[in-house]
Amino acid sequence: MADSRYQKLAKVLVEHSTRVQAGEVVLIEAFDMSEEFLVELIREISAKGGHPLCMTKHNRVLRELYRNATEEQMELLAKVERLQMENVQAYIGMRGSANVTELSDVPQERLSLFQKSIWKKVHSEVRVPKTKWVVLRWPTPSFAQQAKMSTEAFEDFYFDVCTLNYGAMAEAMAPLQELMDKTKDVHIKGPGTDLRFSIEGIPVIGCAGENNIPDGEMFTSPIKDSVEGTLSVNTQSLYHGVVYENIVLDFKAGRIEEVKANRQDRIEELLDSDEGARYIGEFSLAFNPKILHPMLDILFDEKIAGSFHFTPGQAYEEADNGNRSEIHWDLVTIQRPEYGGGEIYFDGELVRKDGLFIPEQLQALNPENFPEV
Repeated sequence: MADSRYQKLAKVLVEHSTRVQAGEVVLIEAFDMSEEFLVELIREISAKGGHPLCMTKHNRVLRELYRNATEEQMELLAKVERLQMENVQAYIGMRGSANVTELSDVPQERLSLFQKSIWKKVHSEVRVPKTKWVVLRWPTPSFAQQAKMSTEAFEDFYFDVCTLNYGAMAEAMAPLQELMDKTKDVHIKGPGTDLRFSIEGIPVIGCAGENNIPDGEMFTSPIKDSVEGTLSVNTQSLYHGVVYENIVLDFKAGRIEEVKANRQDRIEELLDSDEGARYIGEFSLAFNPKILHPMLDILFDEKIAGSFHFTPGQAYEEADNGNRSEIHWDLVTIQRPEYGGGEIYFDGELVRKDGLFIPEQLQALNPENFPEV
């Protein structure tokens, strides 16, 4: 018997996130996913008159492929998958991997080959700008372990978070978008952090379940050469199968001039992927009221209430500062008191202190005031 929560989540993905219309082709890309949910999702797309395609992948297989593939192989894969992506109107990407560090021993130069071929030519150039897309991760025992929860408790948490009333969220965050649109200079302070940059003239984008599930953030990007100061990241970060922690970035004229982390050799290699990897492509404030602690998954961690993330690498086209890179690496810092606190100023005005918004028009985004969902 199908879990009733599957249908509820499928409806969010099909009706809210991708807004499937009759006759549209929807590509489902599923990594180590539950067959039961894929069946439910295909039914929901079909019920809307959409035409589902389903491509299943496995990270253990991809690990071996990436470790051994030649440049010619990767280019051929990119060509095949790009053709498919060019012929769909919507995309739903889901990951249910049992081992989130499956790719940790793939050499960085091989991962860079994937980034330059499949990621860039299929996802960056086609999927993101030209389809209605949404991505999410599926609850597994290993995911529950990352969150330090039992499997049953985590599943309850997962479906509660992922099926929020995102319409209510969109309404509550509108004043923040209006304020950020008017803002020129940002100043962020906290333990080990003193960071200044400008967002003047860069579009501001609110996210309420359209592209990510779960969701709850407002993002823009800094003027590329405006970032000055130091950022100390107080959450672990998983990127390309490697877990980084104790990250400290020093900026001068927008560029990361010095970096410290537990995996010093690997992070230097990552930030040397290309010139754009040492510049910032995104700045975002997060406010999902039900996500309070990191779980080593960026789709959840970047939405943590009272956090912000700063992103070395590629800027999104809709909030573009001109930075181009193979990578897009969201680094999350939580500013609630139990994580050390901190302040964010817009044009000299204190906007958020210890993770709580201060201006009256923004206080609906604080967890205790968030609309019933």
